[in-house]
Parts: sequence; structure tokens; C-alpha cells
Amino acid sequence: MMPTRDDAWALLTEYNREPFHLRHALTVEGVMRYFARELGYGDEEEFWGIVGLLHDLDFEKYPSEHCVKSQQIMRERKLDERLIHATASHGWGLTVDIMPEHEMEKVLYATDELTGLIGAAALMRPSKSVADMELRSLRKKYKTPAFAAGCSREVIARGAELLGWELDTLLEKTILAMRDCEDSVNAEMAKIEGERNDG
Repeated sequence: MMPTRDDAWALLTEYNREPFHLRHALTVEGVMRYFARELGYGDEEEFWGIVGLLHDLDFEKYPSEHCVKSQQIMRERKLDERLIHATASHGWGLTVDIMPEHEMEKVLYATDELTGLIGAAALMRPSKSVADMELRSLRKKYKTPAFAAGCSREVIARGAELLGWELDTLLEKTILAMRDCEDSVNAEMAKIEGERNDG
């Protein structure tokens, strides 16, 4: 079964409460949707987005079983094997030996860590936004190992290689993808925050 977007969100929030993780999930969803349209998979945009939304389903509660526990959770719910393979494949070489095969899986693998790096770089800007971020300044941050040290440059570089893209192409396209979804992610996070404060 392929979940609807609402079903996917309900599943995500069953296992994730931290605003940091929810923002990351929404950002990667938006980035995946952008790339689906850009790369000619517009008819699969919803699927690409759901993969992005659920890729870290198990990370908050089961960090030591990341990309392993999520497969179990999704199979228990009888979710589509394509979704299970796609979300688990971003742990390739780290926690699982499921290699990204489809272009969509390669995009997820390449952009997951990178969205964290770009997000951290955006927070350093006066605007706190990717709206005015340039490739040059991101490249500088990328080449500074101490900056956002938790974001693996090795994985990002390997992701670009998997896609057959130059690193600069991946960096630039992902800035554009995050720029495209930034407002909607901020609006959704504000809504979540508001609901929690009301509750």
C-alpha cells in the first residue's frame, strides 16, 4: 500500500516529535518534490515527496537502528516495498547495504546530508534564509570541515557521483530546491508550533 501524504505525516509524527527532525523531514520532502519536477518525474512528485518525508522515520526513536527499524515499521503497516527500499537506501554504506538504484533514490542519498549543511549555512546569514544564498558562499562552508561537521561531505560527494553530476551542480540545484520550499516549510513549522502552544 502506498500511503497518502496525510497518512505519511501521521506515521512520521507518531515516531517524531522534535521540531528539528520534523523540519528536516519537511525540507527533504520539498526538495524531493522539486527534483521530481525538474528531472522529468512530475507524475511521481507525490511519491518522491513521501519518500523524502519518511526517510528518517526511525531516526529520532531508534538512532542505532536507523534505516533498519524503519523497514520493520513500514512492513508491519504493509506499505509499498518501493517506499521501503527508497527510504532505506539513503543509509547505504552507513547502516544498510541497500544501494540507491532509481534516480529518485540517488537524489535522496545526495541531498539528505546536504540539506542539513545548507540549512546550517542559511542560519549564519543575516536573512536566516536560502533566498539570497550563493553557490560561492556555500562552497566555502562545504570546504570548511569544522562547519556543520555532522553533515558528511563524503556522502554528499558520493551522491553527486552516483547521479553523474559535478559537485557544484548538486550544491546549486539543492540551494534552488530549498529556496523553492522554504516558505511552505516555515509556514508548516509555525502551524505545528502554534498547535503545540494552544494544546
